[in-house]
Amino acid sequence: MSTTNPSDPAAVEPTSSPPEHPSSAPLAIHDMTVAYHRRPVLWDIDYDAPPGKLVAIIGPNGSGKTTFIKAALDLVPRISGDVRFFGEPYRQARTRVGYVPQRGSVDWDFPVSALDVVAMGLYRKIGWFRPVTRRYRQQALECLDRVGMADLARRQISQLSGGQQQRVFLARALAQSADLYLMDEPFAGVDAATERAIVAVLHELRQSGKTALVVHHDLQTVTEYFDHVLLLNMRLVATGPTRDVFTNENLRATYGGKLALLDQVGHRMTLGQGNQ
Repeated sequence: MSTTNPSDPAAVEPTSSPPEHPSSAPLAIHDMTVAYHRRPVLWDIDYDAPPGKLVAIIGPNGSGKTTFIKAALDLVPRISGDVRFFGEPYRQARTRVGYVPQRGSVDWDFPVSALDVVAMGLYRKIGWFRPVTRRYRQQALECLDRVGMADLARRQISQLSGGQQQRVFLARALAQSADLYLMDEPFAGVDAATERAIVAVLHELRQSGKTALVVHHDLQTVTEYFDHVLLLNMRLVATGPTRDVFTNENLRATYGGKLALLDQVGHRMTLGQGNQ
């Protein structure tokens, strides 16, 4: 098993992906284990993201969904494991990866406009400490327009609603023109209009051949929004096409005793299958 500790500057990463993981995978994870204060949060995760698909990361609270994304992006240290993006370590492939963190993890009182936030997604193209020219501001405005926020481009982010702030963050990720997007609960606490805007963007990304991994908490909409699912509860319970993997059996294995909720989801799944 290869080991990587991003906090250790002396750590040496292997130059090629493990043979069982295709180098073409947008995200390939091999034997990844993560612990907080010596308590395992994720254990021996092996996963290959399918290209050009919308993937829901699903699991109960505390199952390691956010940690899964942060550990892949080197935002939290891994005890062990190898993570590759398109066959390369994150630091070499980061221009191909877009990240939408949880809205609650951001200081929205920072005095910048919605357009300024989106332009931050272009800094790798612009160059740090260089002025944002009219060309790049126009690109940022186009990304805001894609999420229905162009008319609020000059608004201070602290003056935006929660749903509007989430759309701004999504627009910033779009500005990166990435091939893979990692989104941490983008639907959490948003209004119906924002939810529709996010779904439209996800469909647009898929049509463009992009891949999106989305931490998602609403089991009722999984079959409607996502092509694939990754069921997680410290360990990877199951993964694959939604129609094959999003089953009562796998959900019970993932959520344990929360049977009332699963019965409701199962009833909806049965009704949906009957209408096909």
